[in-house]
Amino acid sequence: MRNLLNFLAKYNNLIIFLVLEGIAFYLLSTSNNYHNSRIVKGFRGLASEVEKKVSNTRSYFHLREISKSVSRENSSLRTTIERLTRSEDQLFFSVTDTILHQLYTYSPAEVINNSINRQKNFFTINKGRLQGMSIDMAVASGDCVAGVIVGCSGNYSVVMSLLNLDFRLSARLKSNGYFGSLSWDGSDYRHAILSEIPQHVTFGIGDTIETTGFSAVFPEGILIGTVSGFEKTGGDFYRIKVALATDFKKLHFVNVIGNLRKEEQLELEKQFQ
Repeated sequence: MRNLLNFLAKYNNLIIFLVLEGIAFYLLSTSNNYHNSRIVKGFRGLASEVEKKVSNTRSYFHLREISKSVSRENSSLRTTIERLTRSEDQLFFSVTDTILHQLYTYSPAEVINNSINRQKNFFTINKGRLQGMSIDMAVASGDCVAGVIVGCSGNYSVVMSLLNLDFRLSARLKSNGYFGSLSWDGSDYRHAILSEIPQHVTFGIGDTIETTGFSAVFPEGILIGTVSGFEKTGGDFYRIKVALATDFKKLHFVNVIGNLRKEEQLELEKQFQ
């Protein structure tokens, strides 16, 4: 009680002022139609702004679920497109066998651990053998190369990132089809190096670098990045600096790509090696 009395004594002027302001405001709003309508409109506008802010806040907290949903839908659409594309090239096929001509499968996953500041970087996804993952499956971020699965448990997989000194990928210049070997030199997470491109080849800054499909891991035409610089090296080849399309600092949702005919291809190729 003493604290309450002390508070009233200390702020009595302010309290009296607020009470009188409230009475004046009430009299003004009830005795004059114009002021009444303006006040009502003001409160409605304030309420509308508050509701909008609350709605935006709710939408923000639902972005994670929306992103997961979009990722699942993208993977499903990719698989459907793959089936339809393969079927279009056939004169005859069974309508009951929906995967007869399908070459690749796409499965969405979420990155739950990631590194970019080491010489040999890996990231972990939340799917494993029980969800159909296996070693040597390709991993893409959207339409861009991210890495290759190198280990699986029941519910998790470890992926060798493109930002790994041991990572190698067959890549080509989209403009002319010349291909070489893409690797990371460990210096910058935003760039990789494309080598083995002959010096007689014509290309320029900004040209697209994509996968060749020769490795039986990544499909043909997956985006890697663009040419950001180049220099001539010994042996009549270019050393091309590639600005990577994947931002590994923001890697979150990915697609795991499985080649349904990889084993058949590799077994055949082994016979002639």
